[in-house]
Amino acid sequence: MTSDQKGGVIMYKASEQRYDNMIYNRVGNSGLKLSAIGLGLWNNFGSVDPLENQKEILFKAFDLGITYFDLANNYGPIPGSAEENFGRIMKSDLHHYRDEMVIASKAGFVMWPGPYGNWGSRKSIIASADQSLKRTGLDYFDIFYSHRADPKTPVEETALALDQLVRSGKALYVGISNYNGEQTAAITKIFKELRTPFIINQPRYNMFNRDVETDLFPVLEREGKAATSYSSLSQGLLTDKYLQGIDENSRAQKQTIPFLSPVQVEETLETVKKLNEVAKKRGQSLAQMALAWNLRKPVVASVLIGASRVQQVINNVNALKNLDFTDDELMQIDQILAAQSPIDWDAR
Repeated sequence: MTSDQKGGVIMYKASEQRYDNMIYNRVGNSGLKLSAIGLGLWNNFGSVDPLENQKEILFKAFDLGITYFDLANNYGPIPGSAEENFGRIMKSDLHHYRDEMVIASKAGFVMWPGPYGNWGSRKSIIASADQSLKRTGLDYFDIFYSHRADPKTPVEETALALDQLVRSGKALYVGISNYNGEQTAAITKIFKELRTPFIINQPRYNMFNRDVETDLFPVLEREGKAATSYSSLSQGLLTDKYLQGIDENSRAQKQTIPFLSPVQVEETLETVKKLNEVAKKRGQSLAQMALAWNLRKPVVASVLIGASRVQQVINNVNALKNLDFTDDELMQIDQILAAQSPIDWDAR
């Protein structure tokens, strides 16, 4: 990142080398490409987080070639504040680079009181998208997702709502998140009939969550769609953060986010230590190997990372320096993971 001084205000200027080392993968059969590493704003970009730190993380990500920025209506805390903060930073520093960015948001988890602030009705999705555009100050989203399948709303209604967002100029493409293989196949059929530019599914995918490999990925491959993974590092389990135990200030100890508690750290510690040894032999950190492992699947166009510090972004992007696995390495990883007892993700 470089800065220009104008009238006492420091203006962000992106690195001229930002595209030199990033990898950009085509999203299924579509014309869109995503940076192989995307930045998720689920945590660390809310109302409780310093805005200057948010800026530094976003600027460094863009300087390193990350062009995919992933939001949702309820990201915070407080819900909506991640979109508001991102909008502030777009307006003050990043608006010149809008056409170089793929910005996504979602609707589907609870956002406001009453029967319309949740799930996948046309009422909820359209209202949520309008609110998200207002909070971010954007004219459109590059991708707008249905955040989860709604068991009580006809899938046709959810599909038509997403299609309407495209036809009204509020989104360029649509996606779905947390839809299993059967749900994905059902909504894909409708999108085909509507000729909606549906291109991507965002599942939770990492070494500890592999069900999508047999359930979802075959559907995406057959239909020419792609995946982008969230919880790619299993909320920090697949890093060196907990190798020496649980720090009292860690997210696992505070239990501030889903899918991570002291119980899960303890249940996976021996597995994580063994995986870390494989990563060392590859010349990578465990986090870097875990990201590269996700990207070994051609159907995965991008892996989402979270970051609370600039250095985490730098370290994670360096995963791209070694994406190749030998057959022996993949076999070792599979054997280590096969020995892991089932994890209780709901334990607290």
